[in-house]
Amino acid sequence: MIGAFGSDPRRRALAVCLTSAFMTGLDVSIVNVALPSIREALHAGDDALQWTVSGYALTFGLFLIPAGRLGDARSRRTIFLWGVTLFTLSSAFCGLAWQMPVLIVSRLVQGMAAGLLNPQVSGLIQQMFRGSERGRAFGALGATIGVSTAAGPLIGGALVSVFGPELGWRWVFLVNVPIGLALLPLAWRVLPRPDVDERRRESMDPVGVLLLGVGVAGLLVPAIQRHRWDAQVSTLIAVSALVVLAAFVAWERRYPREPLVNLELFRKRSYRLGTAIALFYFSGFTGIFFIFTLYLQSGRGYSALLAGLAITPFALGSASAAVLGGHLVSRMGRRLTAIGLCMVIAGLIATMIATALVPGPRTGLATALPLLLAGLGSGLVISPNQAITLSEVPPAGGGSAAGVLQTGQRLGSAIGIAAAGSTFFGSLGDGWASAFRHGLIVVVSSIGVALLAALYDLMRSRRDAH
Repeated sequence: MIGAFGSDPRRRALAVCLTSAFMTGLDVSIVNVALPSIREALHAGDDALQWTVSGYALTFGLFLIPAGRLGDARSRRTIFLWGVTLFTLSSAFCGLAWQMPVLIVSRLVQGMAAGLLNPQVSGLIQQMFRGSERGRAFGALGATIGVSTAAGPLIGGALVSVFGPELGWRWVFLVNVPIGLALLPLAWRVLPRPDVDERRRESMDPVGVLLLGVGVAGLLVPAIQRHRWDAQVSTLIAVSALVVLAAFVAWERRYPREPLVNLELFRKRSYRLGTAIALFYFSGFTGIFFIFTLYLQSGRGYSALLAGLAITPFALGSASAAVLGGHLVSRMGRRLTAIGLCMVIAGLIATMIATALVPGPRTGLATALPLLLAGLGSGLVISPNQAITLSEVPPAGGGSAAGVLQTGQRLGSAIGIAAAGSTFFGSLGDGWASAFRHGLIVVVSSIGVALLAALYDLMRSRRDAH
């Protein structure tokens, strides 16, 4: 993925960044297949298991924008090193947890560390590369994100199978420890040292951080607790969160120094629409794995390993196409994203048809080609969209801008899982296959909204050209 940069020293820095992105992306989905083992080993209830998965997503989303701003204002290299250290330590505590409260708190800290790391990766790419090189670097990042998220169930299933249910779930977390220990000295040596403007060191906007944190948490927590809270309570909290976010926007407009989020970025169509595409695409993208794994394991009796293998075509397609997308994005621009979204929708519709035609134990085999097509399309969406969205952002603000973009992705993921999952569980009365297809309709609808945003951008670009 990074061979295109030859012997350039930036190649080593990019490799370090991609490894950290793989590590944090993997933990979004790798834990799902280990939940039965965790339940047995630590006598966990449903609420505890829910927070084991969702707590990571919650703190991940909360820390993205403040961490991006911190890296811009202080040192991306320093924040990266702290993030790797915290992620490695929290992974060790997860793997060695002796009771559920220890595991849940460790997962919350692990999500915080992931939130610290990810904006630095995008900010460092913005800092180190320009033009078509930046597109190729974001292509490699998109491939890494796609592979890590889609391969999580496969890797988790393999670890549980190799080490057994008693120790396998611990290795799902402990596998991060040697990676983190290797990353620390490498990052210290190869990541670029900061050249920080002293005026920027004073601008951290604590009121903005507080308002944004409360607002984002108010949107994420009801989505995470969708099965536990009354619908009226969740709606009230979500509406209150929108009010807080409106107060955040008003504060940022009047903040006398450099704000936490540069709202002027949203005047740029590439950034505004790119963030919307990320929000709606990830709303569908993450929901696919959630309902497909449930369908195969609970509805078709697949083992954790076989369910992970069934997802592999999507991961392979996403990885290969993301590299190609990084090379093509500078020439094709938003057209590439639109083509990718069409391929994802076509692949998911074909997956829906395959589950209807082959409803038995061969479902995983029947969906392989449709999921490969969807994965190829996904690779043409994630990294090109990130490159286009950040293309007009000054490198000095790259971390903050990437944090906003990735927060949209995290929000989309939480909301998408809530919507697809609620539809899936609500349709179980008609059978597992029917529930899966109903959930996929929600997923395809969300991706369809992302496609409309991409087509609107293309239409406006052509109008501007004339």
